Amino acid sequence: MKITVLCVGKVREKFYSDAIAEYMKRLGRYCTPEIIEVQDEKTPDGAAEAINRQIKEKEGERLLSKIKDGAYVIALAIKGKKFSSEELAKKVEQIGVDGFGHIMLIIGGSLGLSDAVLKRSDFQLSFSDMTFPHQLMRVMLLEQIYRSYRIISGEPYHK
Repeated sequence: MKITVLCVGKVREKFYSDAIAEYMKRLGRYCTPEIIEVQDEKTPDGAAEAINRQIKEKEGERLLSKIKDGAYVIALAIKGKKFSSEELAKKVEQIGVDGFGHIMLIIGGSLGLSDAVLKRSDFQLSFSDMTFPHQLMRVMLLEQIYRSYRIISGEPYHK
């Protein structure tokens, strides 16, 4: 299975980069992991809603251009479905059983995902009603995908 994390912006802090690299290495035992970054837009403080919508749409166009045909697309969205780690593992396993060889997980920028990206997704996943920095979200997502594969493989994992 190929797992692609498609995200807006770059990781700037070394501690996030180190954690991401560690989980990418661990995931390599179970799948073919990949991270694709698209450029983020500068978001002015106090911008009007119309400006924010334009920014999300521009970032969304960049994300949509990177989605591969035949991939199962999961968008991370606050209003998405919340799962336990075990439920996420079942979802990942079922996607493979359903014949998909590629899962693309999308993390938006500071304003979230455009409506077009949400409509294109096959599933919307929420980690919480809280908002997290998108750099931290990469680490959290990779950790949960790694944990999913440990669960699927019947290997021990911290509960």
